Amino acid sequence: MASLREIDLPGIGRKFQLNARSGDRLVIIIHDDGKRELYIFNPDSPDEWAAAATLDDEEARQIGAIIGGVIYKPAALEEMEVKLDQLVIDWYKVEATAKGAGKTIGELKIRQRTGTTIIAVIEPDHASHIAPGPDQVIPAHSTVVLAGTRDTIKACKRLILNGSL
Repeated sequence: MASLREIDLPGIGRKFQLNARSGDRLVIIIHDDGKRELYIFNPDSPDEWAAAATLDDEEARQIGAIIGGVIYKPAALEEMEVKLDQLVIDWYKVEATAKGAGKTIGELKIRQRTGTTIIAVIEPDHASHIAPGPDQVIPAHSTVVLAGTRDTIKACKRLILNGSL
């Protein structure tokens, strides 16, 4: 079974240790200055790391978006929903014919009208906008990552597709 431990490192930051179901052990140290250190440990020698990398804050956020499936989602998961109690996270491909395409999140008043939050917009060229603000345009052929309940997400998709509810 996978386990995650958090350890405060006073004056440095915080350490996260993941013991994966595969048996691999990964340690991530987040420094107070934003730097991240990643260590993958040798399975045969639990105190000896086999690989390491150091990332700045921007690089770490990019890697987090990749691992979290925000930038690329395998084709098999195209319609996947991640459900956490009542929270649903879903991906929606904006077609060229969608009336909301080319409009901003604020123009559509997505959160106010549907209760859904857009947590990312991934453009056709794979440029990604994480936690976009109301001025973010929703381009045709982009993918929006939505968070809400099943009903609010359906309403958001209708709003983007039809330009109204």
